Amino acid sequence: MAKHGKKYLEAAKLIDSEAFYEPLEAVELVKKAATAKFDETVEVAVRLGVDPRKQDQAVRGVVVLPHGTGKTQRVLVFAKGEKAKEAEAAGADFVGDQDMINKIQQGWFEFDVCVATPDMMSEVGKLGRLLGGKGLMPNPKAGTVTFDVSKAVQEIKAGKIEYRLDKQGQIHAPVGKVSFTAEQLNENLKALVDALNRAKPAAAKGVYLKNIAISSTMGPSAHVSTASYK
Repeated sequence: MAKHGKKYLEAAKLIDSEAFYEPLEAVELVKKAATAKFDETVEVAVRLGVDPRKQDQAVRGVVVLPHGTGKTQRVLVFAKGEKAKEAEAAGADFVGDQDMINKIQQGWFEFDVCVATPDMMSEVGKLGRLLGGKGLMPNPKAGTVTFDVSKAVQEIKAGKIEYRLDKQGQIHAPVGKVSFTAEQLNENLKALVDALNRAKPAAAKGVYLKNIAISSTMGPSAHVSTASYK
């Protein structure tokens, strides 16, 4: 078993590990239990009633959190000509085509999200092993392969996150920072869970939202009642 320090153990006393809290109360407890000296990320783990081994039960998508994530995303856009100008005007941090591909091949990864226009994907695809291994490969399902680069950049900067089912049938996602108000975190959490409900596969049977837990980076987790989202 993992050993925890005195601060964590004291913080853990604030949360009943057997209880299921209303969302706002869970968020408030997680904020109180956050003791690190930095602004911790508030993270959510959602266990879904789907079989991750089956393609027809895959859950993946994007959602724009109403209050963002608290992290400034550095956006790289692969585009040429007018689309490159649009990306720059929308606030992209890095814009280019072959020059950016060359930089990445040389080991440069000073960005958090990649967007590419469809006509660039034949070249960007050559970075598959480099970008894919870091979860940075542009993907149409995530809205990061598009000619509407302006909208894509603006949404990412506004707080768009991607969620994806892991091999254990869980979704892990950030919903803000401890410095956010409880109301802001609660609204971000609701936006994520609502998106997951909309993404429910037709093949999923039985209970879909099985368990929701919320925690800060270094703090204990609180179980959230799923009844609030049904």
